[in-house]
Amino acid sequence: MHRPGAGVLPVPAVLLALLLALLAALTPATASARTAGPPPGSHPRPGAEVVAVTRVADRQVDLSVRSAALGGRTVEVRLLTPDGWTPHDLGDGRHPRRHWPTLWLLHGCCGDYTSWTAMTDVAETDSLRDVLVVMPEAGWNGWYSDWWNQGRGGDPAWETFHTVELRRLLERDWGAGGTRVVAGLSMGGQGALSYAARHPGMFRATAAYSGSAHPLLDDESVHRVLGFFAGPNGDEDPLRVWGDPVAQRRVWQSHDPFHLAERLRSIPVYLSCGDGTTGPLDAPGSTSALEADFNRQNHALAEELRRVGARHVTTNFYGPGTHGWPYWERELHASLPMLLTALGVDG
Repeated sequence: MHRPGAGVLPVPAVLLALLLALLAALTPATASARTAGPPPGSHPRPGAEVVAVTRVADRQVDLSVRSAALGGRTVEVRLLTPDGWTPHDLGDGRHPRRHWPTLWLLHGCCGDYTSWTAMTDVAETDSLRDVLVVMPEAGWNGWYSDWWNQGRGGDPAWETFHTVELRRLLERDWGAGGTRVVAGLSMGGQGALSYAARHPGMFRATAAYSGSAHPLLDDESVHRVLGFFAGPNGDEDPLRVWGDPVAQRRVWQSHDPFHLAERLRSIPVYLSCGDGTTGPLDAPGSTSALEADFNRQNHALAEELRRVGARHVTTNFYGPGTHGWPYWERELHASLPMLLTALGVDG
């Protein structure tokens, strides 16, 4: 996970807006320095606040956001900004004069907020030049959830950070509009479906690419997601996230898109997945048990959506294909017409 390093310049908060304006005139090479807010160790304010800003490339801006929902920690959020968006649009730094339709693009497990721009051509996609794309950090294994933590809740509360703190911050200060869609891959696919279902009216459409669409499907699926919950080294308590899949089954169901299908009836849903065998975008002999599992989960969700009368479900279960970026880039492009139509943007 990226963290602010050398080149961080302490700056009084009242000068943040002025420095943001200056960033607009800088080239990416000269805009790599960060503007920083209150010093480390100060008490976090309620909600979230931007404490540093970095322009990393043309139309790409990273926000360092300190979050109360994450215990006062600072995490990164990448914005892919639309044509015409500059820090000057922010007026006094708190009340932007223009708001843009917004695509939330969620990363998967083992990735971070840089994954989509590093691994795909999203930043060069012309149809997104009239959209603000939000790519937030969600932790290696955050699962877009407020963790159960043995019933205590608290840090990390990724869902609260994204859907409450960050949403309000972006819409107040950074030109994000109230018209939103959400898409994601793998863990982020679960997040995209879950957020759209758990927050009715927040997103006008959702798309999941190789998403964890029904983690309670069977024992194999449950054990696999528990493996992710155990962290990159397998040494974390997997029950911290959603609790025990039997004793806390209601918690699991409340984050399982299959069990939330009724809440997705009224919005467009895009589901895609391979079957885990060698596909046209794979190296010879490649296979993926994870993709095969998620393929079964996505088929189950698609059938459940049809059963509950979902109005607009698009599926692309393309057969041969593993759990990899070439497919997710392709599926992002395939789903963009649906997502942009929901945003009211011509693709």
